[in-house]
Amino acid sequence: MASVQVFGSPASAEVARVLTCLFEKEVEFQLIRTDTYKGKSRRPDYLKLQPSGESLTYEDGMNTLVDSRAICLHVANTYAEQGNKDLLGRGRLERASIEQWLRTESQIFDPPSSTLVFYLAFAPLQGIERDEEELQKSKKELEKVLDIYDKRLNEMSFLAGDKFTLADLAHLPNTHRLMTMVPECAAMFEERPNVMKWWEAISGRPKWTRVVDLQKEAPAVA
Repeated sequence: MASVQVFGSPASAEVARVLTCLFEKEVEFQLIRTDTYKGKSRRPDYLKLQPSGESLTYEDGMNTLVDSRAICLHVANTYAEQGNKDLLGRGRLERASIEQWLRTESQIFDPPSSTLVFYLAFAPLQGIERDEEELQKSKKELEKVLDIYDKRLNEMSFLAGDKFTLADLAHLPNTHRLMTMVPECAAMFEERPNVMKWWEAISGRPKWTRVVDLQKEAPAVA
């Protein structure tokens, strides 16, 4: 049995982020599918982060972690000499740049993108009323960050340089949802050529497409 275990559903953005990292690092792991969504009783604030209500737990020997970005950093550090060795860079400067863009993703990109995915893709299925003021605010915030990305990606192939790293990987789950489930948000990416070229490059990576295939499989029966 693999020493690394991941509890959660691949449909969760948090779980998908971790699975992609594990595939990139070629780490053997066991996925224990869980589906803890029990209906409308889940609070909307929580569902914004986990739109289908899934939880994430990562176990690696004596280590137990629940935050997807912390898990990705742990995996990249622990298994530095296998798989994709560029995920955290190969020197202090590269790593500093990667960590800066990871903070940008978690603090500036994730909040509006998660809100838009929740209200435009998941809330209608759960009978939750849209918050139009929050929606408009999130659209403006997402457009601002995409403008920053488009300018950056005019200079570099990827956010932290010329190689795919955790900075790019972290964006995969929510961007995939926006591109495939929310047409009006997909247009925001399509209108920015450098962002779109970047998205096509990172979303076409075989390790990510493996995660997308897992998302298509039937969820576990609770």
